[in-house]
Amino acid sequence: QVQLVESGGGLVQAGGSLRLSCVASGSIRSISVMGWYRQAPEKQRELVATITNGGTTNYAGSVKGRFTISRDNAKTPVYLQMSSLKPEDTAVYYCNAIRKWMGVDYDYWGQGTQVTVSS
Repeated sequence: QVQLVESGGGLVQAGGSLRLSCVASGSIRSISVMGWYRQAPEKQRELVATITNGGTTNYAGSVKGRFTISRDNAKTPVYLQMSSLKPEDTAVYYCNAIRKWMGVDYDYWGQGTQVTVSS
């Protein structure tokens, strides 16, 4: 099992910055990918950014160049630095971890943290 706890959300004006943190605990050795997803009201959850064990990153087109996913040498915590925020970035942001065990991928989610960008 993996437990994920996010922090760092809040209210910010358009053009501002926020940094989200996600701390993983439990069976973190077998985590292969960590990432951030978001869900705005009445919309589906969507990928924001991911980072693999090898450090390969992937970003949604809408955040590329504005958001940066990173981590320290350890697998946790994982950060999401968000800059040049726009009102359309308003959403609940969820940390995700994929754990590989016995050839099967297991998905884990945090409880989410609210990010609100005012215009």
